[in-house]
Amino acid sequence: MIHIRPAEPTDAPALAAALLRNRAHLGPTEPYRSERYYTAEGQAERLADGGARWFAVDGEAIVGAAILSQIFLGPFRSASLGYWVDGAYTGRGLAGRLVEEVCRAARDELGLHRIQAGTLLDNHASQRVLAKSGFERIGTAPRYLHIDGAWRDHHLFQRILHDNPPPRD
Repeated sequence: MIHIRPAEPTDAPALAAALLRNRAHLGPTEPYRSERYYTAEGQAERLADGGARWFAVDGEAIVGAAILSQIFLGPFRSASLGYWVDGAYTGRGLAGRLVEEVCRAARDELGLHRIQAGTLLDNHASQRVLAKSGFERIGTAPRYLHIDGAWRDHHLFQRILHDNPPPRD
């Protein structure tokens, strides 16, 4: 049974194995990565460098991940969402489960107001995941991210989590 849980520093070896196993699957939607990225040491550094992460785990194997990065508090209370699912697990609703858990935690634990996400223009599967999870398309950003060797246009999406005022400092 697959469960979703927050990332832990001890996940670095399993995360490196998952990324290496999915290197070809994820390559067209990812920036170029150094060889160190695919090692336990490289992933340990990434796990320690900020952001909030969740993993979809099947037994001991990581089969999906989601991260909130660029977390801003204060009056903005927003973050950027990224996620991926193991190639052998696509089409099972796992990406949607990951996105929903991240949105719940962002609202209930982090107190965020908004999450944004971007997809390549032709990544229709990810666009469906976001739409089913309550994200709305808010525009298209030309040459938004350097992906698979080139600056690529992205559709941008957002989900408003609540309209409560931010805590007073």
